[in-house]
Amino acid sequence: MSELPISTQNCIIEQKNHVLVVTLNRPEKKNAFSPAMLVGLYKAWRLLDEDDNLRCAVLTANGDTFCAGMDLSAGPEGGDDAHEIQELMKSVPNLHWQALLRENMPNKPIILAAEGYALAGGTEILQGTDIRVAAEDAIFGVTEVARGLYPMSASTVRLRRQIPYALAAEVLLTGEHVSAQKCLEWGLINHVVGKGEALFKAMEIAEKICANGPLAVKAVMQSLRQHDESMAMEQALAESDQLGWPVMSSKDAQEGMKAFKEKRPAVFTGE
Repeated sequence: MSELPISTQNCIIEQKNHVLVVTLNRPEKKNAFSPAMLVGLYKAWRLLDEDDNLRCAVLTANGDTFCAGMDLSAGPEGGDDAHEIQELMKSVPNLHWQALLRENMPNKPIILAAEGYALAGGTEILQGTDIRVAAEDAIFGVTEVARGLYPMSASTVRLRRQIPYALAAEVLLTGEHVSAQKCLEWGLINHVVGKGEALFKAMEIAEKICANGPLAVKAVMQSLRQHDESMAMEQALAESDQLGWPVMSSKDAQEGMKAFKEKRPAVFTGE
């Protein structure tokens, strides 16, 4: 993998073929969110959205904790990047919400690879990802109420849409920790793997996504983002068709059908 120049001290951004790999890099602070980390996340998601060569992303972390949430004591970290970080956060008022996948989410898939504790903001950012892999020792929880705080990254809205209401209410109101296995049973995560294997499994899934037609993947992702249960079925279907027909008439669609007939892997160009 090659590291990209948009990396910050607390967020390493790399590219492997068509996959953007985003790594939280503050293990000495249990990867608690800092300004430098938020800026790195923001830059990563905007690059994912804008670069057609990138087809999906994997979000992971260094160390034995995925993320302990927001570090309220963090200053404007970033070493030589400190001034740039401060200026960018001034010019993009909702940068932190974009970084945490609450607003302006990319129209490409994001795969989570979590090891260890993923609490508070660590579980909140999970809800903005699309496919989730956790190590068997991973622990989740929206713990804000235990500290007299409110989960500002939309867990009160999103969690109840991703798991049954009663389960979401218990998680949010008790602030208790939840095991990876229980999250799997609830449908909040997709896979539980051995300790140390979450990133490997996430990259495996990413490679499968990248082998598919990029126009098709992006359109499916747009529909998943935009056409949720709050939209009337008739409207959702009409808007889904607007996304689908250009894909169906693309060169990639022709190549996919031709490759199927010829019993060979398709060579997609994104056209």
